[in-house]
Amino acid sequence: MLPAKLEKIAARSKQLQELLADPAVFGNPGRYKELAKEESELAGIVELYLHYKKIQEQIRGNEELLHGDNDPELVEMASIELKELQAKSTELEEEIKYQMLPRDPRDSRNAVIEIRAGTGGEEAGLFAGELFRMYQRLAERNQWKVEVLSSNPQGIGGVREIIFLVTGKQAYGTLKYEGGVHRVQRVPVTEASGRIHTSAASVAVLPEAEELDIQIDPHDLRIDVFRSSGPGGQSVNTTDSAVRITHIPTGMVVTCQDEKSQHKNKAKALKVLRARLYEKASDEEQEKLSAERRSMVSTGDRSAKIRTYNYPQNRVTDHRIGLTLYRLEEILLGDLDEFISHLQLVDRSEQLKAMT
Repeated sequence: MLPAKLEKIAARSKQLQELLADPAVFGNPGRYKELAKEESELAGIVELYLHYKKIQEQIRGNEELLHGDNDPELVEMASIELKELQAKSTELEEEIKYQMLPRDPRDSRNAVIEIRAGTGGEEAGLFAGELFRMYQRLAERNQWKVEVLSSNPQGIGGVREIIFLVTGKQAYGTLKYEGGVHRVQRVPVTEASGRIHTSAASVAVLPEAEELDIQIDPHDLRIDVFRSSGPGGQSVNTTDSAVRITHIPTGMVVTCQDEKSQHKNKAKALKVLRARLYEKASDEEQEKLSAERRSMVSTGDRSAKIRTYNYPQNRVTDHRIGLTLYRLEEILLGDLDEFISHLQLVDRSEQLKAMT
């Protein structure tokens, strides 16, 4: 079944290459872009398939040597090489199957991340602030841009809530595994007795939505403006620049007060609202299309505890995949690559199991 599908893909790839060389197609930018995108998506699969076919030829050659009347030393060498080729063949089959899996079109989008302090009072706010800075550093490592859309500061370095946009290649596809409850275990700076406390912060990761994705009827919105305030209730601006938008049909509320301009705050609040409505619509569509259990790795329950940061033991544990790393400081500096790559691998394995 697999070779038959791959032959069709290879034939389609060749057809696309011919179409892209056609002057009539080249003269139609929209059509050319559409076909080029499809050809680019198939190119990787075709390359793997050609390699796979070459391996199969080598396997057949070694099997013939084993069954022929050949020198014992040559037979032994062929036997060793055959095992290596069969292992490589299996590995390529798995990679091809993965490449043929339907891609989540949202993965290439920018990401809207919402971090909220949970249980633990002021300590939870400090931890939420540290998570934000961790993602800032991760963004720097990936050459992504971070723009704060809304924030509610708490004390020195802490936040009750912060919402920000991460712009860059595969931002959502990489960061979507971060959604859930993050827990910290350490001695707070305010703790005189030296006892270890446990605090938490929740992280939600949403794909950024474009205006074309979600049409918002202005009549469905209630927009309130007020004077923004900072920690302790002191006034930040002397004008009514803060904006609170309520989406009446869903009851969703977004508040933004970071900018001095009411217009800018409204634009940022609408960006967050659009992302939330887009995710809600996407989740509902997925429920309609499939009755399969949603993967806890990539789209798990936001109330689920996903990761613990333990300061005394210098360890970080991801509970979804049972991975513990003893380098907390590096992770807080944005080095999340090992966690993300393992989560992607498990997610991939789940998808392959579902396909078979």
